[in-house]
Amino acid sequence: MTTSEKIILVSGASSGIGAAVASRLARDGHHVVLAARRADRLTALVTDLAATGGSAEARDLDVTDRDTFARLLDEIVAAHGRIDVIINNAGVMPLSRLDALLVDEWDAMIDVNIKGLLHGIAAALPHFLRQDGGHFITTASVGAHEVVPTSAVYFGTKFAAWAITEGLRRELDPSIRVTTVSPGVVDSELADHITDPVAREAMQSYRSSALPAEAIASTVAWVIDQPADVDVNEIIRPAGQRA
Repeated sequence: MTTSEKIILVSGASSGIGAAVASRLARDGHHVVLAARRADRLTALVTDLAATGGSAEARDLDVTDRDTFARLLDEIVAAHGRIDVIINNAGVMPLSRLDALLVDEWDAMIDVNIKGLLHGIAAALPHFLRQDGGHFITTASVGAHEVVPTSAVYFGTKFAAWAITEGLRRELDPSIRVTTVSPGVVDSELADHITDPVAREAMQSYRSSALPAEAIASTVAWVIDQPADVDVNEIIRPAGQRA
């Protein structure tokens, strides 16, 4: 293994892609801060990682709270001397047709998927600039490049996540790496929170071919392990998902 230890924050780390990424990176020898709102799940994950020699800690985080996000990054740097990677992974996906008018769910996606990403960037960027280095990784979606029925708002937030992250990459000095990871269909809990019956039924067939979250984790681990002058992005999907 060529990986040198990095201090890494993973948001949305209590399940799905976030939990798989955090677990893989801890096994690879990094110190991982698992952050999410479901503290009980984080504690269980950290306990399991510690039992197998992984270095990890659990921190309560609501990405929609800008001040809390900034304070968490400050505390990580105070404790460890640096922050090397932030993986802005937190997201929600309550799909629905627009004429269902589930406006509260639209707002939740905007708050978590867009504002949460911006809060993570704002929290980490001052530290990366001071260090002359760091790595932003955003979990977007193949939905950043297409639109299908019931996906308009969710995919809209992922278009935004892609654009924000790509803009960040173009603005920053190359000493700070910026990666967008856009998964296709992945086996996760996101679909379990769909309340709209039309979208829930459509998702059943859409998820007939899905990657395990560990496949995304392997990709993220590989991206982090690249030399400092290599910046990687973007799409990983099941071979059977053509669109």
